[in-house]
Amino acid sequence: MTYFLQQALNALQLSSIYALIALGYTMVYGILRMINFAHGDLFMVGAFFSFIIATFAKLPFVPTLLLSMLGVGLLGVGIERVAYKPLRNAPRVSAIITALGVGIFLENLTLVFYPYPQHVPPLLPNTTWTIGGVTVSSLQVIIVLLSLGLMLLLDFIVQRTMVGMAMRAISWDKTIVPLMGVPLNLVISMTFLLGTSLGAAAGVMYGQAFPVVDPYMGILVGWKAFIAAVVGGIGNIRGAVLGAFILGSVEIMVAAFLPSTYRDFISFSLLLILLIFRPFGILGRPQTQKV
Repeated sequence: MTYFLQQALNALQLSSIYALIALGYTMVYGILRMINFAHGDLFMVGAFFSFIIATFAKLPFVPTLLLSMLGVGLLGVGIERVAYKPLRNAPRVSAIITALGVGIFLENLTLVFYPYPQHVPPLLPNTTWTIGGVTVSSLQVIIVLLSLGLMLLLDFIVQRTMVGMAMRAISWDKTIVPLMGVPLNLVISMTFLLGTSLGAAAGVMYGQAFPVVDPYMGILVGWKAFIAAVVGGIGNIRGAVLGAFILGSVEIMVAAFLPSTYRDFISFSLLLILLIFRPFGILGRPQTQKV
């Protein structure tokens, strides 16, 4: 039981990071009905921003986190304006190819400056406590609580503010809502700002939990977060969080009780089976379209 609780704590930490990234995927899809496949690489850029700020500016954790979120958020808005906005009425495959191209561009741009893995300086104290045989570190507690705080803040913004109301309205009908005076471009920019800044926060915390970062780290983590968003119900914010916690828990538990090489195989097999019975995701709903 002690070993199980220890692994459950590890799963909680990993799932929290997955959830922040999955939220970026699901927000963009909810507004534009497109998958921002560059989002995993924006997570990577957030980790590198924290490495650069911590190494050269030597700022503590909170300013590093805020500056990384702001920098990646503005980068996400710029990418949307330059790369995605001209393709809103284009075939979906054009937007998908563009998103993949943006991701490859970010990877190779980072590779020019940092061709080798880099070690992120520790910015948080890592005190450990033993409670009933379970080892709990202050880093794990901070990551989980900060992630949950950011998720609750996003939920508050979406459910309780005018910007969130505009996001939900545009998600419901992107054609009619702008005719009622809702600024479509501004709301889409805010969506990218929020989604990519959450991905950056995940990158900063990932760099503290697993302190070696490299230009390709966003590929696998990004795909897993995307799968978590699909499993929870793409376009549903709470579903993305639920899917991330399911995926992170299955990954950790499989690696804890079986050979680690089985981790991805069993995790994705279970998720495929789940999607067979719930093709729209756990909290997703089929969308009816008027003809």
